[in-house]
Amino acid sequence: MLLLAENLRFLRNELQVSQQKVADALVITRGRYSKYEDGKTEPPIDILIKISRFYKISVDLLITLDLRKHKLQEILNLPDNRILLPIKTDSTGENQIEIVPYKASMGYLVGYTDPEYIETLKTMSLPFLHNGKYRAFPVEGDSMPPYADGTYIIGKYIESLSDMKIGKTYLLITRNGFVFKRLESINETSITVKSDNTFYDSYYIPFTDLWEAWQYAGSFSSQEQEITDFADQDVKELLLGLMNEIKELKNVIKP
Repeated sequence: MLLLAENLRFLRNELQVSQQKVADALVITRGRYSKYEDGKTEPPIDILIKISRFYKISVDLLITLDLRKHKLQEILNLPDNRILLPIKTDSTGENQIEIVPYKASMGYLVGYTDPEYIETLKTMSLPFLHNGKYRAFPVEGDSMPPYADGTYIIGKYIESLSDMKIGKTYLLITRNGFVFKRLESINETSITVKSDNTFYDSYYIPFTDLWEAWQYAGSFSSQEQEITDFADQDVKELLLGLMNEIKELKNVIKP
């Protein structure tokens, strides 16, 4: 754990905080915390997790990577520097899927790494979803038909950007909120996503703004889907033409 001790000193000095402030956040004495920085004792797992949350660095990186050799901001922005709760199961062994409600969607951006917040979410089980961590998120808008307001997308947690596949749909947690899009490309410092509704333009999301990715695994809605029957091909072509004209008009009036 000597590497951990070095990392703790480095992080505290980088953030310019006192040992007392860190100790207060961990709810321990300053003397006890100073022993962790000196490498005299090793923190138990519960304290190690608290340290991880305080510095916003995953436990894996804290104990395996010499943080002094890297820029702190780059470490904080690593796509894989994530803290995810383990899979919960019910009494029958089925995965419990946390449900993020509409009213709590913005709270998730603050509490997605906080076990106490995640523990407050209601859960459900689906017997056909195994071998992974799943969570349900609300979606809004008309960019990904037939999924509309009132629909919940169930996503499977993606550990790494390298596991994402072009053409697949993902519920993405970004700095600004939730987006449900289809992955168009993976770039050097960003990903490009697109809507299934061709009225909307593709756009890119920087890696630094991408906090979590959940691959589509299913959906549910309390509202019955409305079906529009365009039997007349001329009507279809007319609507597509109007959509293209509106799209071109949007490009013309852009500043």
